Amino acid sequence: MNPLNSHSNDNTVDAEGNVDWMLFGIGLAMLLSVVLTIVVFPDRSTTGIDSLYQYLTSKFGALYICAAVLTLSLLLFVAISQYGNIILGDIKTPQYSEYSWAAMLFCAGLGASLIYWGATEWVFYYLEPPFGIEPRSDEAIIWAASYGIFHWGPVGWAFYCLPALALSCTYHVKKIESLRLSVACSMVLGSWVDRWPGRTIDLFFIVGVVGTAATGLGFGTSLVASSVTELTGIEDGIYLQTAIIILATSLIAFSVFRGLDRGIRVLSNINAVLALIFVIFVFLVGPTKFILEMGVVAVGNVAQNFFTMLFWADPLEKSNFVESWTIFYWAWWLAMGPFIGMFVCKISQGRSIRQLIFGMLGWGSLGCMIFFVVLGNYALSLQLDGTYAVIDQAIEKSPSSAIAGIVALLPAGPFWLVFIGLIGLIFMATTYDSASYTIAAGTTKRLSASQHPDRWQRVFWAVALGVLPISLLFIGGLRELQTASLVASLPLLVIYLLLAVSIMRSLREFRSTGKAIKRSR
Repeated sequence: MNPLNSHSNDNTVDAEGNVDWMLFGIGLAMLLSVVLTIVVFPDRSTTGIDSLYQYLTSKFGALYICAAVLTLSLLLFVAISQYGNIILGDIKTPQYSEYSWAAMLFCAGLGASLIYWGATEWVFYYLEPPFGIEPRSDEAIIWAASYGIFHWGPVGWAFYCLPALALSCTYHVKKIESLRLSVACSMVLGSWVDRWPGRTIDLFFIVGVVGTAATGLGFGTSLVASSVTELTGIEDGIYLQTAIIILATSLIAFSVFRGLDRGIRVLSNINAVLALIFVIFVFLVGPTKFILEMGVVAVGNVAQNFFTMLFWADPLEKSNFVESWTIFYWAWWLAMGPFIGMFVCKISQGRSIRQLIFGMLGWGSLGCMIFFVVLGNYALSLQLDGTYAVIDQAIEKSPSSAIAGIVALLPAGPFWLVFIGLIGLIFMATTYDSASYTIAAGTTKRLSASQHPDRWQRVFWAVALGVLPISLLFIGGLRELQTASLVASLPLLVIYLLLAVSIMRSLREFRSTGKAIKRSR
């Protein structure tokens, strides 16, 4: 998805001479220092990253759980309160129909990472279930089918929604022509928005996008590489994966350089349709009855135990489940939140705050749930009936290798391998071209609705998005990608607090001054 270009045209002028060089330079220096350290000292980097992950999850894991609870609670309060009637922008009719808006939300939440985990995440929960449950038991199966729906559900989308609401308050209601995260904190920062506190916030935004982009690109690369290996027999190694990242990065750079609304936006919409076609096909030709029954059980289990799962911190340390999965996901969603928030802000003019919140939590969760129910339970059925050793393939090789194996078992398997590889590649490109755009926007001082960051900035950050995952693949492993998200998100915990306070202050101000448009009955 290329949301920030969605209303652009070829006549728009770039914001020449408007680069925040201090922010740009610090962001570049931090990126280069991390990449060079990983490349020059790969063994020490691996050890250091593993130690850092263990330290952060053990010391700060509870903070992420508290952040999840507070974020979801705040959004629900705002949605059901009188503030929910406030309209974003000057128009009384939503800019997009409910269908189009929901489809774009689905595209934003649908990427190669969703396909990667949708089919195989249950494997890890089945082998190491939460709550001290016996591994490989029938009870473990239920929780394995449930936890992916929880991790990709309303809590995760709440982390996307909070910055979307904060940015919408300043951009659509207060009419501040800037999509910088620091501006969304203006009700707290005041005049310090343009000084070092504001620049620091924008810097952490850049770090968050780069870190989570590395994670997403890494998962997407593995998915495409395994499809190629299954289809052609080419070894899935660092050379193939590097070539795929370079190809995806080239597509990203080309997209952000051209700013092709009629190209990349249409392509992303087509890709979403292709992904849905794949899921529907799997549902119809797979064990439909099992998928439906297990899906109903899993959704019911999440609904029944939602608060237990939400507050579970494993104080007795019976396993590393919370640290390895729940904390990782909350960190990932949180770090990606400002980027997705900018996307949602751009497409939500004319919608009420209530529609924004319930729409994101509802439509986003539903789209993700479909993938976990269909792909996950299809793979689970193959494991249980002995058709394919999904667990052995996922553990001994990789989850993406297991996905390629189960796709190859479908009718016309080679066709669907090409299909899923193409989907993964395009999702990598169409998701992160907008990420490079938002980073460039974050390092631009002033940016009105009719302006765009310099083209060279967009291309530069597009290339930078490819450099970090290549370096992480060089030392190789899931933990390295997880740590990138965790480290990138930690400073954003404080920034989310500032966003929450700014939202409440902004809403009170809107109510007292009457500046917000009220929807007529």
